[in-house]
Amino acid sequence: MALRCVMAVSSPCSPATDAVGRKVFFSKTLSQSHRTFTFPLYSTNRSSTARIARFRCFSSALTPQLKNTLDKVVTSNKVVLFMKGTKDFPQCGFSNTVVQILNSLNVPFETINILENEMLRMGLKEYSSWPTFPQLYIEGEFFGGCDITVGKLL
Repeated sequence: MALRCVMAVSSPCSPATDAVGRKVFFSKTLSQSHRTFTFPLYSTNRSSTARIARFRCFSSALTPQLKNTLDKVVTSNKVVLFMKGTKDFPQCGFSNTVVQILNSLNVPFETINILENEMLRMGLKEYSSWPTFPQLYIEGEFFGGCDITVGKLL
């Protein structure tokens, strides 16, 4: 399971805020395993007694069970569209565009409404390494989103 760890360090001697009083942080991703460490931008005091460290770890949304389910869905259907809404009632213009393209090509396809399950939506982003929806899979392989579909199928 991938973990994303965030560490916020603050010092009473050097505030972690900008000129308007907003907290300012920067993040550094150390590897592709989603490890992120966040530190105050303006922290200059390096005394271990002056700093307060907090750690938070976030588990990956792509659980082994979800990955197995997604593997089965994309391999058992020739064309699958993960979209906002359904093919009969798209909830997003980009999803509607891909549905219209597939319909115009007379391609039979299955749709999965990602708005019904937050964990599905977040896990699918990790599964495909693609941050947006819709996501089109053809013969078990990720094809792309709306822009790629428009560019390659029209």
